[in-house]
Amino acid sequence: MPPENTNSVLVVSGDDCIIFDAWGRADDWQKLLESRGLKLRAIYATHGHGDHISAAPELSRRYNVPWFLNSADVPLILWKREMLDSFGLPRIADDFVKPNDLRAGAVKILGDIDMEIIAAPGHSAGGVMFYFPEYKILLSGDTIFHDGVWRTDLPGGNADELDKTISELIARDLPDDTYVVHGHGVDSMMRDIKARFSHSGL
Repeated sequence: MPPENTNSVLVVSGDDCIIFDAWGRADDWQKLLESRGLKLRAIYATHGHGDHISAAPELSRRYNVPWFLNSADVPLILWKREMLDSFGLPRIADDFVKPNDLRAGAVKILGDIDMEIIAAPGHSAGGVMFYFPEYKILLSGDTIFHDGVWRTDLPGGNADELDKTISELIARDLPDDTYVVHGHGVDSMMRDIKARFSHSGL
C-alpha cells in the first residue's frame, strides 16, 4: 500500500509526543494518538515533499500545535499535491497552516530530549536531518538510504549539494552504532553508511 512507503517517526515522552514526517492521513494519526492517550506537541519535517508532510498542516490545525519545515522547502508544500490523489489521501488545502522555519542547531524537544538539526540540502533545498545524541539515532529523511542516495532531479534538488551534505555527515563521525532511520525503506547503522560512502570517494 503506497501510504506505507514513507517512514514516519513518533517520539514519546510520558503522555507527550512529536511526529517526524507526518505522512498519511490526519484522521489515522488522530486515531493513533487517541488510542495511546498521547498529546501532540509539535510536528517536524525532514523536507517538503508531499509524501513526508501530507498530514502535517491538518494535524497542526486540529491540535493547534506548530509544525516545522525549513523555509527553503515551503514552495514544495503544494507542489504536485495531486500525487496524493493516487494514494487515496486528501490534498493539502490552499489555506494550509504555515510551518515555522526550521534552522540547523541544537534544541530540546519534549522538555529534556536533546536533538540536533543538521542542514542537509541536496534532495531538496531545505532538507534537514535530526540527530538524537543520547539515543544515537539519526533520522535521515531522503538524504541517504541503506543502499545509496535518492533523487536530485526534483524541484530544489542539487547533486553537488547532496555530495557535500553526505561528505559533511561522514566528517561528523557519528558513533558507528548510531541507528539510522531513512525516509523510505529499511533502516541502517552508521558504520555501514560510513563504509559505503568512504569507498565511493565522496
